[in-house]
Amino acid sequence: MSRIAKAAIAIPQGVEVAIGQDSIQVKGALGALSMPLNPRVNVVQDGAKLTVAPVDGSREADALSGTVRQLVNNMVVGVSKGFERKLTLVGVGYKAAAQGNKLNLSVGFSHPVDIEMPAGIKVETPSPTEIVIKGADRQRVGQIAAEVRSVRPPEPYKGKGIRYADETVVIKETKKK
Repeated sequence: MSRIAKAAIAIPQGVEVAIGQDSIQVKGALGALSMPLNPRVNVVQDGAKLTVAPVDGSREADALSGTVRQLVNNMVVGVSKGFERKLTLVGVGYKAAAQGNKLNLSVGFSHPVDIEMPAGIKVETPSPTEIVIKGADRQRVGQIAAEVRSVRPPEPYKGKGIRYADETVVIKETKKK
């Protein structure tokens, strides 16, 4: 059995878990998330803990049990604490502004770039060169952060562009004559 799947998931105070025949729903202070369950994996709730186990001993069921355990754990953490991704803008004149559920980027193009945030995702700009994307769904937060970064990814010669706060960009040496 997967080593990840062997660990039980602790359900914090204020989080409700409903396990259906083919899906699981998790509700908490930051929202509600649901996910379809694979028939090869069995999820059981014992009090304030969730356990995930493969239905049979096949290799696929074993691999799926670890994956499902981590996805359910991400749902529980997301509705209780939430996830966030920080981005920084590097470049002269590069700035970002959050206006409601829209992010307005000025990153060296002849026009500003507006990115609409989907429901459940919040965007903040603590300073003009910082962007913080928050939400309960870890996958969607990461996907939106990747889409914002793809507007102007960091280039390798000067390092200008939008990068993750913890990302290091290796600067290349310019061509010599």
